[in-house]
Amino acid sequence: MAGAAPPPKQDELVPHPVKDQLPNVSFCITSPPPWPEAILLGFQHYLVMLGTTVIIPTALVPQMGGGNDEKARVIQTLLFVAGINTLFQTFFGTRLPAVMGGSYTFVMPTISIILAGRYSDIVDPHEKFLRIMRGTQGALIVASTLQIIIGFSGLWRNVTRFLSPLSAVPLVALAGFGLYELGFPGVAKCVEIGLPVIVLLVIFSQYLPHAMHSERHVFDRFAVIFSIVIVWLYAYLLTVGGAYRHSPPKTQLHCRTDRSGLVGGAPWIRVPYPFQWGAPTFDAGEAFAMMAASFVALVESTGTFMAVARYASATPVPPSVLSRGIGWQGIGILLDGLFGTANGSSVSVENAGLLALTRVGSRRVVQLSAGFMIFFSILGKFGAVFASIPAPIFAALYCLFFAYVGLSFLQFCNLNSFRTKFILGFSVFMGLSVPQYFNEYTSVAGYGPVHTGARWFNDIINVIFSSKPFVAGFVAFLLDNTLHRHDSAVRKDRGFHWWHKFRSFMGDTRSEEFYSLPCNLNKFFPSV
Repeated sequence: MAGAAPPPKQDELVPHPVKDQLPNVSFCITSPPPWPEAILLGFQHYLVMLGTTVIIPTALVPQMGGGNDEKARVIQTLLFVAGINTLFQTFFGTRLPAVMGGSYTFVMPTISIILAGRYSDIVDPHEKFLRIMRGTQGALIVASTLQIIIGFSGLWRNVTRFLSPLSAVPLVALAGFGLYELGFPGVAKCVEIGLPVIVLLVIFSQYLPHAMHSERHVFDRFAVIFSIVIVWLYAYLLTVGGAYRHSPPKTQLHCRTDRSGLVGGAPWIRVPYPFQWGAPTFDAGEAFAMMAASFVALVESTGTFMAVARYASATPVPPSVLSRGIGWQGIGILLDGLFGTANGSSVSVENAGLLALTRVGSRRVVQLSAGFMIFFSILGKFGAVFASIPAPIFAALYCLFFAYVGLSFLQFCNLNSFRTKFILGFSVFMGLSVPQYFNEYTSVAGYGPVHTGARWFNDIINVIFSSKPFVAGFVAFLLDNTLHRHDSAVRKDRGFHWWHKFRSFMGDTRSEEFYSLPCNLNKFFPSV
């Protein structure tokens, strides 16, 4: 054909082609593994999400005035509601294999409620715990309405339609990288337990499969179970052998396998139920602060949903499906408020990383993990055994899983463009630097940089600007949509032309396969 470019020579370097769907994924959303393998993989997801589920109540409940009994009941409740929320999200929300669980974003407003003056005069610790819990419930119930309205009204759909791969990269990347302080600093609290988990996890998942040349994916797919079991047994032997008998109390708390207090505090059988702590109480200032956290969680979850879709080998999530998922996440926060979990829900970043490690993005696997959450939350003693795994083991898992979530969408962008380099570099740097300033200021002064007479206003600003994904995503979104965006060359540089066909649900025929609702519900809840 006249004028056609000659084919590249054999030794000529050719760029890697852009892929809408991630290749080499063993099982995508709609292709479940065999039942025995699916059950084991579901249990593995349950083990991974236990870290956040245990760590947050362990930090908050003692400050609220609760003891081991209250801590065990709160963990049970958080686990139970997380299972329900995960089922809702996988059946009716985005339909992605996303695990819904506790979120660190809601910790700051919860601590603000704990420190509120109206609880300082209560002498009885149990009464103080109940009063603070009811205040937290009321704030979560009000905060849930924000996501429900923004999600189900389609408002979030109209915002995310302006997301390009370029503006998505800082948001998605910092959803994982931004939690770096929960990784090795947690491992270092008991390095002789945490470090072996990292080493074993890397060996089992990366080196052994290549060394053995086996077609059966055993070690890489179940690396988490192997690593946790080996190091947990090792930690138990250190505990019973008296290795920590004369260690400081903090070392014993982090290293010993018998210091969590969960097994003794958990009942044998207990079904969490709404208003189990009493009727919620409402305070306008506390509700505003929690609404700020809800909005930040909304933005962070958007980035994690995008990463989950990638690792499940699905096409980019249509804005209408993202909006639907946010609406159901709002219902999840409402359930958190009704049941009393002392924490709100968002998409679990560590479980998104596990999808990448196992290369199994099956929806059924995550639904089975939700079954494990509900089962072990009702059978309290059995669930407490797994929940008593030392925290440095979970911190070691974070080192790997948080690192997975991030840079995939760079393939759509022109990295030779100075505009691209500026937006990427500036947004990621500000996403790390601004929250660092807020966190350092708070740790020194005891309150955030914004310190006016209105506590609710202080909490709103301090919560928003302490979130690394939010700051990075906001800066990138603002710059990408205001800086020379109408230039045709810029449109290609930012990768927007690659995602254009996914702006509407029917823009690509594959969307129906991945994101359509079950039981023909799309008739009643159409995606546009």
